[in-house]
Amino acid sequence: MTPRPIIGVGVVVLRAGPTGPEVLLIERGRPPRQGEWSIPGGCQEWGKAVQETAHRELMEETGVTVTGLRFVDVVDALWHTPEGTLERHMTLIDYRGLWSGGNARAGDDASDVKWVPVSGLARYNLWSETIRIIEAAVALGGV
Repeated sequence: MTPRPIIGVGVVVLRAGPTGPEVLLIERGRPPRQGEWSIPGGCQEWGKAVQETAHRELMEETGVTVTGLRFVDVVDALWHTPEGTLERHMTLIDYRGLWSGGNARAGDDASDVKWVPVSGLARYNLWSETIRIIEAAVALGGV
């Protein structure tokens, strides 16, 4: 059987903060990128729509809900062995959501969650594509 990409769905959750927009970040509790900060999300399940996956993963990982779910972009994440062989390919479909309820708490695959001012993202050593997606989500407005 030919290998196929895994479909992941992420959500940039935004809310108004005292110094400007804030984004909800999770610390990944499992591979890939275990121990790194990212946006909440997870794998699409067979028979589940992409937006349904976004809401489910968000609730499972953080306990929050959003309104105004809007498509941001698609990113391909490729992991290679030290020898250069492709070992994992994920297609990540990212959305922006506006926080509407729930107290953020770490659940499922997240070991920690944190509301972070968008102006303070540099301290979290985020993947460059994650920063780009967050900036694009903020540009959609709503906060």
